[in-house]
Amino acid sequence: MSGARLEVEGLGKTFRGLRAVHDVTFAVPAGAIHALIGPNGAGKTTIFNMIAGVHAPSAGAVRLDGRQISGLRPDRVCDAGVGRTFQIVRPFKGLSVLENVTVGALHRQPRLAEARAAALDILSRLGLADRRDQVAESLTLPDRKKLEVARALATEPKLLLLDEVMAGLRPTEVDVMVGFLRDLNESTGLTILLIEHVMRAVMALAAEVVVVSYGEKIAQGTPAEITRNRAVLDVYLGEEEVA
Repeated sequence: MSGARLEVEGLGKTFRGLRAVHDVTFAVPAGAIHALIGPNGAGKTTIFNMIAGVHAPSAGAVRLDGRQISGLRPDRVCDAGVGRTFQIVRPFKGLSVLENVTVGALHRQPRLAEARAAALDILSRLGLADRRDQVAESLTLPDRKKLEVARALATEPKLLLLDEVMAGLRPTEVDVMVGFLRDLNESTGLTILLIEHVMRAVMALAAEVVVVSYGEKIAQGTPAEITRNRAVLDVYLGEEEVA
């Protein structure tokens, strides 16, 4: 898969005999935005966890720029260039917004002054600079979502995994996040793979969509192709949602 930043090949995961993911294969080219969608319990976050090193695959492999990263510890996967957000946002308790992002920046910037400067730059791009001294736990949901993205970006990833960063946001807030991610991708070439149920965001951002159901890939294609795919309509989207 020449030119692929991320390659997922024959990926499978079994938990105590329960097959959570089976034989999932797809690739994300460098500089692209792709989406991973499917109903709740389809195995999307398990796939993310195998990419990010939380779980070792039971079968298959994950490669970043041709190098196998499956089976590595999460910190080693981060070293390789994978950053991720989590579906449930949990900032470091008692730390300010700036301190939360600085923790991530210290991964690449060993000096505190440089790490703080890098963190502040990211917060500025996300519109959070004026809240930098606020305790992170007190942020509104939209701002906590932005903080989660900021913390991942602070590790300077080549591949950013976004796990439902738009869940719970109002339509106008979704549009702001979509605009930020599009600008980020266009200005830096950052490769993005997102899990998302907000279909307006998927349609606006993703060049290609991978659909999983019951742990297996059932479709892959452009957003327009996916909205016309009968198997996808049957298990996930529904006629009205894509009308």
